[in-house]
Amino acid sequence: MSYRFLARIGSMAHVVFGVLMMLVLILPLLAAVPISFSAGSFLSYPLPGFSMQWYEKVFLDGPWLSALWNSLLIGLLSTLIATPLGTLAAYAFARGHLPFPTTLLGLLIAPMIVPPVITGLGLYFAFSRLGLTSTLAGVVVAHAVLATPFVLITVSATLQGFDLKLMQAAASLGASPARAFLNVLVPIMAPGILSGALFAFATSFDEVVVTLFIAGPVQRTLPLKMFEGIRDNIDPSILAMATFLMCIAVLTLISASLLMRTNSNRTNKND
Repeated sequence: MSYRFLARIGSMAHVVFGVLMMLVLILPLLAAVPISFSAGSFLSYPLPGFSMQWYEKVFLDGPWLSALWNSLLIGLLSTLIATPLGTLAAYAFARGHLPFPTTLLGLLIAPMIVPPVITGLGLYFAFSRLGLTSTLAGVVVAHAVLATPFVLITVSATLQGFDLKLMQAAASLGASPARAFLNVLVPIMAPGILSGALFAFATSFDEVVVTLFIAGPVQRTLPLKMFEGIRDNIDPSILAMATFLMCIAVLTLISASLLMRTNSNRTNKND
């Protein structure tokens, strides 16, 4: 058997294994989609009929729609906080003048590593002293804490091929540090910043554990509403909203992938 034949078999095995893993991960999610169109009142197969009643239930004015607007508002506000913080932190690491950079980076990305229960408990005790529990501001800040590391990692990856001498060149031409940052660096980082913002919004939109600790009755988000619905009363309306969330997640991943590909192509052209 030739080496080329063995390499082809290995390549095919990798493809088959990858397809099987995708099916294992995706099929359980897709199995919930048909039930969201069920005409029955229970989660069951086969479907008794086709109906849009559960989508009408979740998207008409009511608790589901209120929770959706809360999630959108909190996600937008936390993204507006996390994006500039993560971008500036990534730029600080790219310059390389920080003391103990590895330790600082570990601390900044800790919310990605520490279990959400521990993070939520710590934020609860900290926010209770500041009067931020059961408030919109408290939930937004908590979500921003969780989302900022994603912006930091994404923008840092964008800055890997950036030549900091461009900033020095802008300064030598009379540009202030702020103007050089906005006119030179931000356009180069734009795809990474937008990708980080998308990941930050997705992180906030999907968060449930920390929200359980911080949010009050008025700040009920959509994942929290779904969690409560599964615990109290299971009907296909939960799967209708879950299908909607899966569509948002897919669009977010596609958008982030396109932005990162644009940034990669731009970097290759500059090289």
